[in-house]
Amino acid sequence: MRALIALALLTATPAFAEPVRPPITGVSHIAVYSADMAKSETFYTRNLGGVKQPNGENPEGVRYHFAPAQFVEVLPLPEGEGINRLDHVAFVTTDAEGLRAYLAFKKVVVPATVSQGTDGSLYFSVTDPEGNVVEFVQPPKPLPDIPVNPLSHRMMHVGFIIHNRAKQDTFYRDILEFKPYWAGGFEEHVHTWISIQVPEGRDWLEYMLVSGPETQGIPPGMSQKIAGILNHFALGVPNIRDSYTLLWNENRLTGQEELPKIGRDAKWQLNLFDPDGTRAEVMEFKAAGKPCCSPFTAEDPEP
Repeated sequence: MRALIALALLTATPAFAEPVRPPITGVSHIAVYSADMAKSETFYTRNLGGVKQPNGENPEGVRYHFAPAQFVEVLPLPEGEGINRLDHVAFVTTDAEGLRAYLAFKKVVVPATVSQGTDGSLYFSVTDPEGNVVEFVQPPKPLPDIPVNPLSHRMMHVGFIIHNRAKQDTFYRDILEFKPYWAGGFEEHVHTWISIQVPEGRDWLEYMLVSGPETQGIPPGMSQKIAGILNHFALGVPNIRDSYTLLWNENRLTGQEELPKIGRDAKWQLNLFDPDGTRAEVMEFKAAGKPCCSPFTAEDPEP
């Protein structure tokens, strides 16, 4: 009889099933610091054509939209910040609360609740294994009315410094289920740029792998210029020649020194830099030929 009672109690106890991870569909934004907000505004509105909007999360900052749900968030440089200009990167999810609960189940430290922006968005932040701040955003409804940007209306990837690929993969690959896209570097068989796409989309995160005794953050001795090259974002374009011609004819290349070139991934690109050195990589969606180092293992983003 006792055995039957115990069995009845056991079968009556609800099992705690693993929650399903809500979709993560693309890049939402990158948030960067500015030592001169007026100079940054000129770059993001005139040079890149972004549309200035209020910041729904931080009233001290502003947003420069390239699409209704994609933007660069510019924040005043905190006192004593040093050479770092990256605050966080963010990805779009269809269910912020569901994703928060999923990450909590996976033993990731999460806030007690999601936050709501003044624009109606829902969001929360976590830190990855190396301490980088990563935000997940459920966009508001309706989205802001953003005109089509003639230069680009697709932010297709964000990238930042990392030190340990395997350690970072425990979060982005194992828990969030990002998928491989491409990996390469200056040397054929040494992968220092590792691109992994969001699980339900084609935008990607790019690990910018550095070496040294430190385990997180900007390596000691690295210049602000190099840090800005590594901590970056990319705007997708169909044709880099047309993009460069547009910028040239509208006199939007003042202060920029680089010319279009083919990257190691065989995609045409143009590197532009904001006043604090953060790199805006204008890049074609598709490769012009065979990439170095490794093949593409997922589909390219589309306009």
